[in-house]
Amino acid sequence: MQNKPNIRPSLLWEYDLETFNWVKSYKIVIERVVQLGEINEWKEILTFYGSDKIIETVEWSRQLDKRDKDFTMLFLQSDILHAA
Repeated sequence: MQNKPNIRPSLLWEYDLETFNWVKSYKIVIERVVQLGEINEWKEILTFYGSDKIIETVEWSRQLDKRDKDFTMLFLQSDILHAA
């Protein structure tokens, strides 16, 4: 496993990324990428956290609306992440 996913610091603007715990704070990272992430950031969280952790997080999340949740499920099942 890599040390951290390579995502834009602006997605987590309110956190000190020098001390940020990427493993313990997976929920906020996944939610931000689902809401605001670019394809390369989706690839990063998929590699770092895995699809099971992303699906689990999206299913219980109160921060994500139905549209974000539905999109995530379709997106993870598609070939887009593997082709881009």
